Amino acid sequence: MLPLKIIEISKSFNDRTVLDKVSFDVKSNEIFGFIGLNGVGKTTLIKIMLDLLDQENGEIEIFGVSRLLPESRKKLCYLPEKFQPSQHLKGEEFVKFVLDFYGKKYDAEKARAICANLDLRFEVLKQKVTKYSKGMTQKLGLLAVFLSEADLIVLDEPMSGLDPKARIALKKELIAYKNSGKTVFFSSHILSDMDEICDSIAVLNNAQIAYQGTPQGFKEKHQEDSLDRAFLKEIKAI
Repeated sequence: MLPLKIIEISKSFNDRTVLDKVSFDVKSNEIFGFIGLNGVGKTTLIKIMLDLLDQENGEIEIFGVSRLLPESRKKLCYLPEKFQPSQHLKGEEFVKFVLDFYGKKYDAEKARAICANLDLRFEVLKQKVTKYSKGMTQKLGLLAVFLSEADLIVLDEPMSGLDPKARIALKKELIAYKNSGKTVFFSSHILSDMDEICDSIAVLNNAQIAYQGTPQGFKEKHQEDSLDRAFLKEIKAI
C-alpha cells in the first residue's frame, strides 16, 4: 500500500490556478522530494494532504485511506515551514506533547542520540523555547518528528533556518530514517540537497507536474549535471 497517492488535485485562489490535476505517487521506504519555486503551490498541496485546505477536484490517499478521514493521519507526522512551538513550553515538554499523539513514551537516550546527529545540544531541551534561535527551534521540531517514528513524515522546507553544518547533519538523519524502513516526503528549493538524498522527485511548474522520477532521470532529460540547472531549463529560466 502506497504511503501517499495524489490523484488529480486541483486548487485555485480567486482566478489563479495553483494546482491543475496534480497526480503522483510516493512509494514505501523512499525519500521523495517535491520541487518548485516559492509560492507555486507546494505548501498548498501539503495543506490539502493534511485536510487543512479543501481542493476543488481530486483525492489524496495516505496508506490507502482518504485524507478526509482522521485515521489517515495516524501514521503521518508533519513539520511546517514556519514552525513555532508554544513559547510556554520547554523543549522536552514540547517533544513529550507531540509523542503523546502517537502513544509513545519519551526516550531520553534516543533523544540524546538524535540531538547529537542534528548538532543540537541535548541540554537545551531543559530550556524554554523562548531562548531558542531559529535554527534550534527547527531542530527541535525535527527531533520530535524523528522520535515519533511515524511511517510517513512530511516536511515543508525542513532546511529553512539551518546553517550548512546542520543541513549536512539533517541529510544524514533523513537517510537513517529511510533506512529504518520509513518514508520521507519533503519540499525544498535547495535542489543540491535533493540531488544528494532523494530516490524520487516531482517537479511542479505552471500548476502541473512537469516531471516525476529519479533526480538522475531529470538531469538526463535536460542534459545537465546538476538538478539546479535542469530545473532552470524546465522553467525556461536559462
